[in-house]
This record gives sequence, C-alpha cells and structure tokens, in this order.
Amino acid sequence: MKSAEIREAFLRFFEEQGHTRVASSSLIPGNDPTLLFTNAGMNQFKDCFLGQEKRAYTRAVSSQKCVRAGGKHNDLENVGYTARHHTFFEMLGNFSFGDYFKRDAITYAWTFLTSDKWLNLPKEKLWVTVYASDDEAYDIWTKEVGVPAERMVRIGDNKGAPYASDNFWTMGDTGPCGPCTEIFYDHGADIWGGPPGSPEEDGDRYIEIWNNVFMQFNRTADGVLHPLPAPSVDTGMGLERVSAVLQHVHSNYEIDLFQSLLSASAKAVGCTSDNQASLKVVADHIRSCGFLIADGVLPSNEGRGYVLRRIIRRACRHGNKLGAKGSFFYQIVGALVAEMGEAFPELKSQQAHIERVLKAEEEQFAKTLEQGLKILEQDLAELKGNVVPGDVVFKLYDTYGFPMDLTGDIARERSLTIDEEGFEREMEAQRVRARSASSFGLDYNSLVKVDVATEFTGYTAHSGSAKIVALYKGGQSVDVLSEGEEGVVVLDQTPFYAESGGQIGDCGFLQAGAARFDVRDTTKTGGAFLHHGVLDSGSLTVGSPVQAQVDADVRHATSLNHSATHLLHAALRQVLGEHVQQKGSLVDSQRLRFDFSHFEAIKPEQLKALEEIVNAEIRKNSEVETEETDIDTAKQKGAMALFGEKYGDSVRVLSMGDFSVELCGGIHANRTGDIGLLKIISEGGVASGVRRIEAVTGAAALAYLNAAEEQLKEAANLVKGSRDNLIDKLSAVLERNRLLEKQLEQLQAKAASAAGDDLSASAQDVKGVKVLAVRLDGQDGKALLALVDQLKNKLGRAVILLGSVHEEKVVLVAGVTKDLTGQLKAGDLMKQAAAAVGGKGGGRPDMAQGGGTDAGALDAALALTVPFVEQGI
Repeated sequence: MKSAEIREAFLRFFEEQGHTRVASSSLIPGNDPTLLFTNAGMNQFKDCFLGQEKRAYTRAVSSQKCVRAGGKHNDLENVGYTARHHTFFEMLGNFSFGDYFKRDAITYAWTFLTSDKWLNLPKEKLWVTVYASDDEAYDIWTKEVGVPAERMVRIGDNKGAPYASDNFWTMGDTGPCGPCTEIFYDHGADIWGGPPGSPEEDGDRYIEIWNNVFMQFNRTADGVLHPLPAPSVDTGMGLERVSAVLQHVHSNYEIDLFQSLLSASAKAVGCTSDNQASLKVVADHIRSCGFLIADGVLPSNEGRGYVLRRIIRRACRHGNKLGAKGSFFYQIVGALVAEMGEAFPELKSQQAHIERVLKAEEEQFAKTLEQGLKILEQDLAELKGNVVPGDVVFKLYDTYGFPMDLTGDIARERSLTIDEEGFEREMEAQRVRARSASSFGLDYNSLVKVDVATEFTGYTAHSGSAKIVALYKGGQSVDVLSEGEEGVVVLDQTPFYAESGGQIGDCGFLQAGAARFDVRDTTKTGGAFLHHGVLDSGSLTVGSPVQAQVDADVRHATSLNHSATHLLHAALRQVLGEHVQQKGSLVDSQRLRFDFSHFEAIKPEQLKALEEIVNAEIRKNSEVETEETDIDTAKQKGAMALFGEKYGDSVRVLSMGDFSVELCGGIHANRTGDIGLLKIISEGGVASGVRRIEAVTGAAALAYLNAAEEQLKEAANLVKGSRDNLIDKLSAVLERNRLLEKQLEQLQAKAASAAGDDLSASAQDVKGVKVLAVRLDGQDGKALLALVDQLKNKLGRAVILLGSVHEEKVVLVAGVTKDLTGQLKAGDLMKQAAAAVGGKGGGRPDMAQGGGTDAGALDAALALTVPFVEQGI
C-alpha cells in the first residue's frame, strides 16, 4: 500500500467505528503556548481531555502534521542518521473524549493492524509494551486479544523520575498524561536490535508503530497528577513507520513518499540518489520547512523562527556537502507539493511563498557559509584532541551565523565533540558587551579602573558614614572635584544600591561639611560602587569623610516594584506554564517592566488571573525573607535564577512565603503587604517569542486607578450618562452611528447610480471600445466598485477607470468587460494608475482596486486610460 492509501484506510476504518474525521491543526499550537510546535495528534484536543471544551462528537480521527525539532521533543540531531527519526512526520490518531477506554482502544488497534480487511500484518511479528503497573491493559492484551506473554513487555519508570517512562505519555511538562501501551513490529533477525526494554532496544529491528495513550491525569506545574473528569484515549500511529512495514522496507526513507523527495533532492543538488545521510537530511528537512512556512513561521533569530532557520541552514549545509552549487533547497518544494499537496492543500496554495522564503534564506546563508566552513576546516586541522574549543564555536556563530548545533553536526561527522560550556561563556561575554554598548554613559564608566572594593550596607540602611577612596572626572582619576563639576565618587562603604538585576541604581546625596554631591545614579565596576553626579557646592577630596544619604522615598517605591516583579514572575509561570522565563526587566520608582518567554499574546482572562494571583499574595502580607547560601543549596530549594545575572559561590535567596523563591541581590519590601496593590497597564510583544508586561504598584497604582475613574466620569458625561449605565449609553451611540452610516451608504449608492446614467453618455469610443475615465471626489472604494459594475452593464464592451479623493487619500477602481480581458486586464491598468498617484494596486482581469497619496496626480492617472486601450487593442 502507498502512504496515501494507508492514511485514507486509517481514517476510513475509524469513521466506520463512529469517529468524526477532523482536519489536521496548524503546526503553531492554537491553544497551548507551552509548546513550540504541534508534536502530537492530541494537541488540538487538549481542552477536550481536560473537560474544558465540549465538541459535537466524543470520538475523533485525524492525520496530524507534527514537527519535533525544538524544545522538549527534539529529533533534529538524529535526522539522517537513523532509519526512523524526522523533523516532520504524520501522526495518524484516534481519540475518545470520555467515551471508550482501554478495551476498545486496544481492540481497534489490533483489528486495524491484523485484520485481512485492513492492514493484515502478521500477528507473530507484533510485540506489545505496557506501563509496569497497568495490569488492566496487560490482561486485555494477554487474556482477550491473545498476545503471548513472551511478546509482552512491562516498562517502568526508566527515565530517572516518577512517571518518567517510555510507557507513561506526557504532552509536555504540564497537561494531560497517562499510561500507554505500544505496539512494535519485528523487522526480522537480519536487522540489528533488541525488543523494547532490552539493552539493544535502540536498534532498528523492533520499531514502534502504534501508541495507545490512556489519558487519565492532568499534571500541573507542581508535578501533581489530577484525575481527568473522564478517562480518555489518545492513539498515535506513525504513517512513515507503518508505510515502511507494509512496503517491506526497513527504513522510512525507502517508502514511496520519501523516494520521490529523495529523487527531487538529488536532482536539485546535482548528485546521485543513493543512501547518503546528507541526502536524507535534505529530503526530510524540506517537509518540516515547507509545512512550517505554510503555517506562518518565518526564519528569524528567536523562537520558532530560529528553529526554522536552523533546519534550513542544516539542509543547505548538507546539500553543499553533496556538491550543490547556488540555491537548491527551494527547488524541491514542487516535489513536496506533488507528493503531499492533496492531503494538505495549504502546501499548494502557498507554494510560491514557501519557495520565496527558502530561496531568500538560502541566499543569505550562502553569503557566509563558504567562508565559515573554510575557517572551521582550518581550525579543525589545527585541533589537538577531540573537543572543538568554545571560542571557535562562538566565532563561527558570531561572525558567520553558524548555530552551535550546526558546528556540532560537522564535528560529530569527524567523531569530535564541542565545548558547549566554553561557548556559553563566550555568549555571556557578548551579552555583557552588548549591554555595555547600549547603556547610556557606560563607555565612560568603562574607563574607570578601580582596584578597591566597596562594602555595601544598603540592605539594612539608607544612610551612613564613609570615606572617599577615588574621584573621577571625564573618566580620569583626580584628587579633587570642584563645585559645578560632573564626576564619579568611589567610597569605601555605601548604602547606595548599584544598578543590577534590572533594578536601577539609587540616587541621593553625599555631604562633607559645606560640600554636597548630588548622586543621580549608582553603578558598579568590579567590586567598586560608582556614584555618578554633580558637585552642587564646595569641593571633595580623596581621603575625605562623607555622609551618604539615599533618597529613601525613591528607593522604597523601587523596592515595592522589584518585589512585585518576583510575584509577577511566579504568577506567570502558574498561569501560562513553566516555559515562562525572564528575558529582562527594568525596575524603578515609577513602574516595573518585565520581559519573558512566551509564544503568543496573553488573553484578557489570563491578565486578570495574573493580577488576582499577585494581589492575593500581597494581601497575605507574607514576610520577605533572605538567606545567604551556596548555589547548589539554593537550587535544591527551588530558587530561580534571574535573566542576565551572574552568581558566585555564595548567593542570596529571596523568598516570599511559599509562592516565590528566587536568587536576587536587589532591594525589596519587608512584607508583601507593603506593595499595596499591583495593576497591569500594558502587555505586548517585544521580539519573536518574547512578551513584555508593564505594571504599577502602591501609590502609583492608586493614581492610575483614580485617573481611569476620572476618564470614566468624563466619558459618561459626554454621553449624558453615569458610570452605571455608560456601556448602555455607548452601545446606543454606536448603534445610531451604524444606522446613520448605513443610510449614508444607501444615499451614496443612489447618487452613484444616478451619476452612472449621466456618465455612460460621456464615454468615448477607442477602436470600438467604450472608454470612460472619470474623477468623482468624495466617493469611497465601495461606492466606486458598485458604479463600475453598473457602468460595465450599461456600456457593454468597455474599459472604465474611476478615481476619487476620499478622506485625503486617492481611491481608484478599474473595470474591464469580460469580452476584453484576453487583451486588456484591469489589474495592468490599475498598476499604472496607482503608481502615478504614488501608490499600489492590482486585482482580477475584470476588476481591480488601488490607491495612493498624491491627489494632485489623479487627473494624470485617469488620462492613462485611453493610451492603455490604444496600445492593447
């Protein structure tokens, strides 16, 4: 059977068992931001399993497109080197939402696989695994189905943690989960490998072809398994794997579906189509890249786009290994569409777009690939040992755009490994340099070289005595600062907090007799705290004593915002999932800003939940506790490290009740109740896969709410209502506006119709064609469209161009009667006319729209109509 026939047989079998055929969902999970990509057939049904969504059916069957190339489920490194790993695959699945359970699921699977009406696989070739403690499933298999005990395998927690088992399925760190039973096919003794659970299980002799997941639990972020409202079934059968079985081959790459892609890949690359690993990589990767782009992913340096970029570049690199010259990868899209376009029409409709994206990415990568490979080959030739240094890996990444895993792939082919820790150290150094380059005044600070360390006393004090140990002016060390001069003061000890961990540096003043230094910011270099500011009066001398005074009000407001940031971080992980990680923050006395990893906009109800959770913690008035400990102990306590922070052997653990535990050296409130109130004021995206929340606390939150209350009152006054009936009043106003707009449209249509009668008489004859080009200012595009349709009916064989200046913009509509579209196309006329008014346009051969911004050129644009007809007829 061909792959397409197997897919259809599976869908038809389960339809006969009362299942509803459901289309594949997008590779971008629509209801689960914890997933990078759709990686299983059940993803789109997650809420059904949780009892949060009711559908018109309780049984479903689908053929789901899946990608496993990033995040927890990542097969990228194995692709091309094994018989069965892919970045893209099809998962055939049948699902029960509180309907049938283990017995029926097992019976359906066995019937479809072994019945002579369906796949007719030999029963003696099939092995079965169950979760170690699932006696019910074991008994069904052995006592009812009749699978011999010698071909049954119990698999326990073989992955190092409770419920971490090959036979306990989880969609992710959280969500629906449960024990599963898997069916394996024995390819025969001539293929190396052992049965599941054996030391040789990674071989290719015994291949899993079916997985019945018995969905019984919902695992929450705390690891607790909660029983689902109704036990359900999630079944998956890999189309590629079962195709290999039915087509009597041992590798997925030998099936009909891949043979055509391998052939097209070889043709595009310019090599022979044999069993080369690199050719398999290309053929596999065109599927994941084509489907990802069709579902809206574009290459980038963040999130899903970065994974796509990695896959494209990996394919390009393997094509180049085979001798490809120039861009080749995009040329295989046609073969992909021919092979899979019937089952997945989005490939057909977006073929040109997919090809454009791939070609552009190939061309960009080609600019650096050749030189980068030369550098790598040179470094590898000089390598001593079998580990590629981290600085070499980083140089390739930073200069030539090589992802770390691409260098790792090349190293792997030479039996080498890469120094990942060294690479990460170089990456962190780059982050520091980037922050230095983008921070105001930091180039100045970098010139300040201080050998002494400042003792920080600010955790318990706002003021204190100190001694000046260094002074700087213009980046140069000086002995004296005089009145009016800007500079930097370094003290032996200070209560001023230096900017770190997203919290701004303290401000305040230093007093030494008649001298007063206004501290406007505090930063740190090495162990020294740098007090930046201006000397308001007197003079300061190295060695002199000073009294340091922090602005207590500013610090207090800043500390409240910092503590609220910790609560918000914990709440985000609770509401959105454990995938949330801090990607940056800024905390000052006015507001807090928190950047975090997340792949979609936060829903209004989620924002509401975040506020409710944080404010509930504030009302608990938990003590904010700190503890100095070593990093390992801190991690054992569950402490989260903050983005951008570097930690030494001794770390400061900050706890707020049992809700939030983080590593942090910042200044905080004494109790959560000091925060008073948190109000989120904005949420949005700042980069691919990175969201930003801004919020206010305390007095600022109260002021924000008071301002909102005043705006409500003003809005109510405008509609002659009150706060209680404002929505009703606004709805009434909007409804009246809608009716008036409808009446206006009707009047405009009547006016346009009347105008049409007059206009048709003014059409001129050009080579037997009625040509009409008219300016009708004040009419919108909708009115012009209706008028063009009417004029085409009145004039018969005609070309029409109408233009209008409407709301300070030029609107154009062109029409060509259908008997002329073989010679004259409305879209071509529109392109010329729209360009003349500084805009763009296009459309069908018989009707096109466009516009522009240059109203003064409208008459000239309309005048293009007659020459257009004369040249085309």
